[in-house]
Amino acid sequence: MSWSRILPLLHAPAAALVLLAAIGLLASCDSGETPAGPFNSGGVRTQVVVISDLHLGADLAYSETNENRQPLIDLLAQVRESPTVSELVIAGDMLDEWFVPATTETFAGGDQADFVGRIATANRDVIAALARIIREGDIRVTYVPGNHDLDITAENIASILPGIHQARDAVQGLGAYSPEGQPGIAIEHGHRYNFFCAPDPLSNCSIAPGSILPPGYFLTRIAALHVTQQCATPGDSIRTVTPNTGGGASQALAYAYWRAWKALLLNLPVENGFDDPIIATSLGGFTQTYAINDLMPYQATPGAFIDVNLFKGVVDTWGQRQAINHVAVPIPVMQALADILSPAGTDIQATTQYFANPASDVRIVVFGHTHDAKLITTVNHAGLKSIYANSGAWIDHSPGRTTLNFVVITPQGPEAWSRTEVKVYDFTGEVATELGADSLRL
Repeated sequence: MSWSRILPLLHAPAAALVLLAAIGLLASCDSGETPAGPFNSGGVRTQVVVISDLHLGADLAYSETNENRQPLIDLLAQVRESPTVSELVIAGDMLDEWFVPATTETFAGGDQADFVGRIATANRDVIAALARIIREGDIRVTYVPGNHDLDITAENIASILPGIHQARDAVQGLGAYSPEGQPGIAIEHGHRYNFFCAPDPLSNCSIAPGSILPPGYFLTRIAALHVTQQCATPGDSIRTVTPNTGGGASQALAYAYWRAWKALLLNLPVENGFDDPIIATSLGGFTQTYAINDLMPYQATPGAFIDVNLFKGVVDTWGQRQAINHVAVPIPVMQALADILSPAGTDIQATTQYFANPASDVRIVVFGHTHDAKLITTVNHAGLKSIYANSGAWIDHSPGRTTLNFVVITPQGPEAWSRTEVKVYDFTGEVATELGADSLRL
């Protein structure tokens, strides 16, 4: 269960969607597709296809993407054969270094290069399909990092996909990409804005020098164990923390952080005791095996100081972490903590960081990360029509949502009447079905 699959366990997305519809933000969702198919814009090679959240794992015994590998291969074949696609963008979580059961040593005694090689072997047909597109050279293939592959280096990505274009920030694990000649379009995974998923080089620097793994990494390890155990009754109980009313703002935030962890763990029961060392690391700067209670805030007595073993001070360094991660519009820490439990929290950042930001001229944003394919039309700070699309996911199971999703952007031509089109699709049954579409003039 990847991070974004955890959220439906906590909040039904229907209420958020109803609210968006009520204020007129949801675009019309015309079903069906033209006979020409999604990858045909009249013979000109300009289309940009965006997929994300492939979650290719090294061990198919617990990988999230098994049944959907063949549909993905078939989609890639259609992209490769199209005369009008100019670029395929993989917007994060192509490889999965996070969704590994807590008790399993991720690298199995090897290193990251070996682990990435095992992913390529386990998913050889998908990697071969991508490699063929890259090798033939008609379509540029661009990779943007996500949170599940944020620690995987550019060299290790290139080792299995030579010639792939990587759109990376100067900060490891992040990237924001505008296709060539399209500064009005921004594509990124979206984890940059998530408290649990954005790179964190600060909290554990004394414990794991050089680590950028955020709290969501450890949560996902627990979630993967929950799935493999199929556990319904927890083996332990969450220790109680009460507000430290005299501790000021920092302690109020520490209590909110505990509440977030509590809400998540209640929905991810495991058989193990919370003091049992079960989370095997040996990656990202970590070398120890940790217990769930190493992650949970605690206090000696009710109302006393709230402390934590791992990610000590994480709530106090959120502002600094955002600056390091080049977040254009800082997100207040209490809002960020609340958004941990909000399926729409990442989507909202498309408006906050781009459309409502006077320093941004971007009017089309595509995120992945949430596994919730959608298209939302709004206006930007200058009152101009703007479009947000989410590219969904390719994992086998995403409760309450479709999978097998992709986005197609068809840039406008030189004619005054021409408009840039954005369409979101579902590929169930290996038939492209339009989930949402809109257009604007950039």
